[in-house]
Amino acid sequence: MTALTLSTAGAATLRADALVVGVAKGPKGPVVAAGAEAVDKAYDGRLAAVLDALGASGAEGETTKLPAPDGLKVPVVLAVGLGPVPEKDESYDEEALRRAAGAAARALHGSKKAAFALPLDDASAVTAVAEGALLGAYAFTAYQGGEKKASAGKNGGPKQPLAEVALLGAKPRDKDHKAAAERATVVATEVNVARDLINTPPNDLTPEAFAAVASATAKENGVKVQILDEKALVKGGYGGIMGVGKGSENPPRLVKLSYTHAKAEKTLAFVGKGITYDSGGISLKPAGHNETMKCDMAGAAAVFAAVIAAAKLGLQVNVTGWLALAENMPSGSATKPGDVLRMYSGKTVEVLNTDAEGRLVLGDALTKASEENPDAIVDVATLTGAMVLALGDRTFGIMANDDAFRTAIHEIAEEVGEASWPMPLPEDLRKTMDSPTADIANMGVRMGGGLVAGLFLQEFVGEGITWAHLDIAGPAFHEGAPYGYTPKGGTGSAVRTLVRLAERTATGDLG
Repeated sequence: MTALTLSTAGAATLRADALVVGVAKGPKGPVVAAGAEAVDKAYDGRLAAVLDALGASGAEGETTKLPAPDGLKVPVVLAVGLGPVPEKDESYDEEALRRAAGAAARALHGSKKAAFALPLDDASAVTAVAEGALLGAYAFTAYQGGEKKASAGKNGGPKQPLAEVALLGAKPRDKDHKAAAERATVVATEVNVARDLINTPPNDLTPEAFAAVASATAKENGVKVQILDEKALVKGGYGGIMGVGKGSENPPRLVKLSYTHAKAEKTLAFVGKGITYDSGGISLKPAGHNETMKCDMAGAAAVFAAVIAAAKLGLQVNVTGWLALAENMPSGSATKPGDVLRMYSGKTVEVLNTDAEGRLVLGDALTKASEENPDAIVDVATLTGAMVLALGDRTFGIMANDDAFRTAIHEIAEEVGEASWPMPLPEDLRKTMDSPTADIANMGVRMGGGLVAGLFLQEFVGEGITWAHLDIAGPAFHEGAPYGYTPKGGTGSAVRTLVRLAERTATGDLG
């Protein structure tokens, strides 16, 4: 993990491999942002003109490297775009700062230390820049380079992430600034842990292996852990989880993580879909749809990371995480279309499509979570391609049985920089899952399929319990070029939303 420090040194005096400054997009060209005054002075007040001559505009995420002039202790100045200049008396948007810091950190892979002289008006800006830099300085290199890895990019080895970030303008002795940096470090660390899990090849991250990682990390952080193996799942009647996992040589697991605080007055339950590989089962996915299916456990990764973050932050709220882990494979023992499964709740489900498996493992986990009567349940899942068609690759959908709770989660997600959108649960779609054989089918009409999946999950939430469903199928795994603080591959989507929800619940401030 990249180290983060708050530095009182001036931009002209700090020694580092690079100095990052912000540049905004003005009506007549690039405008040097606050924090870079000393750097601009070193360029004789012509930094904006030099950048303009090089074609820089200040557009969001744009990076331009310059040789440092005399008067600076760094060899390179990196100007990063912040987007439009704010209106008078307004500050830069936190997400703009977060993305700019992330883009700069990505551009400096292979460097040991960089100083960030971006606008830091308050503790919120410190959080944003720190988070962005730490999230941008991420790379998954565990399987690259072999013996050459130690060369950090030389002789064919992969470049290592930026090793140290120094925030200039932040105040290490200021209580709020220090707390902002500490929080950003915890949250970014856990988002990157989720990314690592998502990027891990499925031959190494089986349900058993995921459970082992969760168990070891939980114990290190004072979080209680309980793991149900295949024998316990069969004995307990978890027909949904077993129905999905019984076709694989790698048996399923249900992991419970429990963080408690002595003064907590509220309890949250987070439930994550953890399909460590999804072939579609007997309803095999078509060619071209299997290559990224190691990411189908991104919901469980988000839940795991959020619980550990809550523990590290010492939040005054009880948080329970449920990881429903299984591998969905076709074999002679696999569930077949037309089979009927008896879920943990006792409800029977006719399986019409074995590729609609996430809702089956979540159904059991939601019922189990409901038995403890938490104040609210939030499930997170890469559940449906329909949600990607509806909202695209960067936005997750939010469904809930309580409009106010859905609105609160949407506002929280937007606040922390995770794009989301509230979605309905139309009652008329529920009847399309009626089955002549069982209590419910695992499929309904194709149109509105993401909403149908949400309605299915709602069937397994305990009566009177507030619940929300986050379908992160779009943003959980990024296949395009990196941007801002978002890397190629696993993104850690929903971790920051869950952590902020836990913080708001702890303080009684859900709006």
